Amino acid sequence: MKLIGLTGGAGSGKSTVAAMFRELGAAIVDADEATHAVYAPGTDGFEAVVEEFGHEYVRDGAIDRAKLGAFVFENPDALRRLNAIVHPRVRQWMADRTAQAVEDGAEVVIQDVPLLFENGLQGLYSSTVLVYATPETQVRRLIEQRGIASDRALKMLAAQMPIDEKRSLADFVIDNEGTRDQTLHQVEEAWTRVRSL
Repeated sequence: MKLIGLTGGAGSGKSTVAAMFRELGAAIVDADEATHAVYAPGTDGFEAVVEEFGHEYVRDGAIDRAKLGAFVFENPDALRRLNAIVHPRVRQWMADRTAQAVEDGAEVVIQDVPLLFENGLQGLYSSTVLVYATPETQVRRLIEQRGIASDRALKMLAAQMPIDEKRSLADFVIDNEGTRDQTLHQVEEAWTRVRSL
């Protein structure tokens, strides 16, 4: 089994590329999905977040991710406290899903990890794939596709390692500036290469 790390920047198109790899036969384990799962209602993560931050961050029985995200984004100590709750649970969730994929016969498991390089995780993987888009494209996509205000989009990018720095660290780069077909062609090439390593 090969374990591949997939990463990118906000608005780079990582989810699109992950879906392409899934179509080619990869098992995808998504850190964003893990983050949602580990503090879903009824989990110990949910209880820990409520205990740490209070019921004002609960809406309709679930954590109000937008409200909590806005708060911790402006408050480094709160972000540290949230990460202390979420990160160990996310790691366990991803390890469990990866083990299940292997048990189910997956030959290639791709872990989709937004902050792979920021957290120094590249040593966990046989190779890393970066989905690249220019910062200008990233901001435009965040505004147009996700409805994020431009100042917030710029802050999101500023909070991440610059994508050109990530580019220098990745084993493979998928340039997602062009058409869908151009991106797919690069994904197919990367898929062939990561499987042969």
